[in-house]
Amino acid sequence: MIPLSLYLLVAAALFCIGVYGVLARRNAVAILMAVELMLNAININLVAFWRYQTPERPVGLAWAVFVLTVAAAEAAVGLALVISVYRNRDSVIAEELDTLKY
Repeated sequence: MIPLSLYLLVAAALFCIGVYGVLARRNAVAILMAVELMLNAININLVAFWRYQTPERPVGLAWAVFVLTVAAAEAAVGLALVISVYRNRDSVIAEELDTLKY
């Protein structure tokens, strides 16, 4: 059986990679992918704590499914925004999107 600390270590590493991706990337699509990594790290924590604390109650799994649903909605809306910005500005560099006016 894998100890809880290894799950938490993997989730922390994944979350740190996601934070680095959000802070270091300029491309909006790469930033969205980094946010998805962070949400997957949260899911690993939810399922790991559920498995080691109360496996008889499916509360952890329910929260993980909720986070997956929110992540899918965030990806769909974010990608739609990125496509719209690209069509209007011919660029998806996040630093160039400082105003909403044209």
